[in-house]
Amino acid sequence: MRKKLHIKKGDAVIVLSGNSRGQKGKVLEIDTKKERAIVEGVNMVSKHTKPNAQYPNGGIIKQEGSIHISNLLPEEPKSGKPSRVGRMRNAEGKLVRFYKKSGEEI
Repeated sequence: MRKKLHIKKGDAVIVLSGNSRGQKGKVLEIDTKKERAIVEGVNMVSKHTKPNAQYPNGGIIKQEGSIHISNLLPEEPKSGKPSRVGRMRNAEGKLVRFYKKSGEEI
């Protein structure tokens, strides 16, 4: 059984540690097995590519590298600050995520 993650694809997140500390971006992809995420514009790495249909000349291409999800926290839309996430049942009895700082549903 896989562990429930505190972030999902499409979430706005803030990087807490590493070379990209303090940067904000949107989660593009999540690898649940490795517990890593790819965040838009964060942790840029250089990749050497051979010529192909997409890059006819090949060369060195900058793209996002993955970051461990323990280094990411969702960004609260109102304050713009990172907040931990909890889970609770809403009025309809559905399990929803909420920001622990403000108590607001995600």
